[in-house]
Amino acid sequence: MASITKRGDSYLIRVSLGYDINGKKEYRSMTWKPSEGMTKKQIEKELHRQAVIFEENIKNGLQIGKGIRFAAFVEKWLEEYARKQLRSKTVAQYEALIPRINAAIGHKKMEEIQPHHLLSFYNNLSEKGIRLDTKYHFTGDFKATVKSYNLTFKALAEKAGISEQSLTSVAKGNNVSKKTATAISSALGVKLDKLFTASEEEKTLSGKTLQHYHRLISSIMSTAVQWQVIATNPCERVKPPKAERKEAKYLDETQAVEMLLALENEPLIYKTLFTLILYSGMRRGEACGLEWADIDLENGIVDINKSSLYLPKKGIYDDDTKNTTSRRVIRIPAPAVASLKELRAYQAQERLKLGEQWHDSKKVFTAWNGKPIHPDTVSGWFHKFVIRHNLPSVHVHSLRHTNATLLIYNGTDIKTVSQRLGHADVTTTGNIYTHAIKTADERAAEALADILAPKAQKNA
Repeated sequence: MASITKRGDSYLIRVSLGYDINGKKEYRSMTWKPSEGMTKKQIEKELHRQAVIFEENIKNGLQIGKGIRFAAFVEKWLEEYARKQLRSKTVAQYEALIPRINAAIGHKKMEEIQPHHLLSFYNNLSEKGIRLDTKYHFTGDFKATVKSYNLTFKALAEKAGISEQSLTSVAKGNNVSKKTATAISSALGVKLDKLFTASEEEKTLSGKTLQHYHRLISSIMSTAVQWQVIATNPCERVKPPKAERKEAKYLDETQAVEMLLALENEPLIYKTLFTLILYSGMRRGEACGLEWADIDLENGIVDINKSSLYLPKKGIYDDDTKNTTSRRVIRIPAPAVASLKELRAYQAQERLKLGEQWHDSKKVFTAWNGKPIHPDTVSGWFHKFVIRHNLPSVHVHSLRHTNATLLIYNGTDIKTVSQRLGHADVTTTGNIYTHAIKTADERAAEALADILAPKAQKNA
């Protein structure tokens, strides 16, 4: 509830906004001055009305006002816009980036943030040691070091906020995460590099990851401009970090055939799933989201209309496809259809065998009990499969790249490939598969030479 304080011939109306990133209570305030000639009763009534309006405007985001900190605005942005307008997966990805952004500029007022603050943040992200997935091992005798601080493993674990098992792992010389290494170092009051050594060369964040940070900040700032919190978006005066162009990983024709042969001796669900992805170019989530009603096995047609995703707070759930153009109907070849028919028959047998234990999710690809298969289970199994069969180091998404690459190599026009993949436009396809287009163009040039050269020589 708004508080009202009389100050001379005016009144200060103040509304609490809660706490900022540092735990300090924040307020928004306004000053109201009665018009001349107003009676005491009129002032009382109008003052109450002004306080109610101001508080409602604050709650509805209509008067966020000057002085709001970036971290506080981000919370309002998440609540009032992102969680209502964006996909759950997108919001989760944003929420994973926000802590680092808040650590850099969260304490600053929105109107104070300038291009040089953003550049400083991007430069910091570009430094070695910033990645959280780098593994570390303890330098020296860990047990002796802990003992020298007059601590037991139990006491150090409590002080560092980690498990005793993690400390035992360190003592055995195992690699641990940067988070664990940092927690131990902080608990002992020593810098990380004095106790731990990176187990591999510390890599920097990729340019693509830096662009993700830039786009998120820019989106937040653009909303702030729309909500009239700031006049301009500082991100528009900063060149976004450059992203290095990486060649898409894919299997060549021989390797793709080798993979299909290797799948013949694997569990039917995985044989069918990866055969389908290779022949259709579907994304992992699109394949996991398929229901039997989406497939016309008689005509070999698949309706791709949703995606199966996973979030820790939400579990496995269905969502829309990546974009509107990702909703598409495509034809699949006979080998994929045959494998799907075999899987459908097998699934019917399992349903009868398990009885009440079977969950009728209607999904094509399921766990043992009929529940939707976890997308990460798919990736984990494929990773082990690739290693077992000495295939090139590719991941599930590489099969999508393989599909597109082989189609382009063999003369399929780029527009058809783009439509089958569900890309937003042909330019996207062209940018990703430059290597395949270049090779196909070279082949076309050679084919034309083969056709015309003999005739030209004959007429010479």
